[in-house]
Amino acid sequence: MPDKIIHVDGIGEVVFKKNHRSKNVSIALRPLKGVVVTMPKYVTYKQAFKIVQKRRSWILEHLPKIEQIENKATTFTEDTNFNTKFRKLIVHKDQTDKVIANISSSTVKIAYPENYPVEHPEIQQHIKTTLTRALRLEAKEYLPNRTSELARKHHFQFNRVYIKNAKTLWGSCSGRNNINLNLHLMRLPDHLIDYVIIHELCHTREKNHGKPFWSLMDSILGDAKKLAKELRTYSIQIY
Repeated sequence: MPDKIIHVDGIGEVVFKKNHRSKNVSIALRPLKGVVVTMPKYVTYKQAFKIVQKRRSWILEHLPKIEQIENKATTFTEDTNFNTKFRKLIVHKDQTDKVIANISSSTVKIAYPENYPVEHPEIQQHIKTTLTRALRLEAKEYLPNRTSELARKHHFQFNRVYIKNAKTLWGSCSGRNNINLNLHLMRLPDHLIDYVIIHELCHTREKNHGKPFWSLMDSILGDAKKLAKELRTYSIQIY
């Protein structure tokens, strides 16, 4: 069932999503997506709307925090200094009627029409889409090999590595010890990439985040929770 967008006075457009796995109506405030209401299929939009109205004060209290996060998002221009792990972004205007993207071994080049401002939403989206392509290439080149290296060094065993473009998780480990790693790891410094990989390797032995898990992490990384705190200063969707 497609999402439904309803305008709520004082809040703005709210996205209502029906999910057969949902047992309750939940309200989330998400950067770039705004207010998202997830609801069981048997709940009517009218009922969910009333719940949003009851939570109005809570939503209004937290919306500014989401706006602060969104304001940190990069607007890519000719002067933007942005690098992935292996490539540098180069943006320039050109005599062209469309955006032209090129990914080489060391650069991500974007040429945009000179009669459009670089801040135009479509141009910004082209840049982000191309960067995602470059990040995926780098992730496939680097992350499986790095995972194997760290697994050998610290005596872990895993099944396979999958590269994902996840919206909320840097990584995850399945019950079968398949490791999922986010392509946006390629925007992080090396020590945090290793932290995420080791975090998931530790889950091949300890499936939850209990004391044995963190003891295992500390035995490899030292103060693992300090690195976890540093990781929280980065965002998957805002960059």
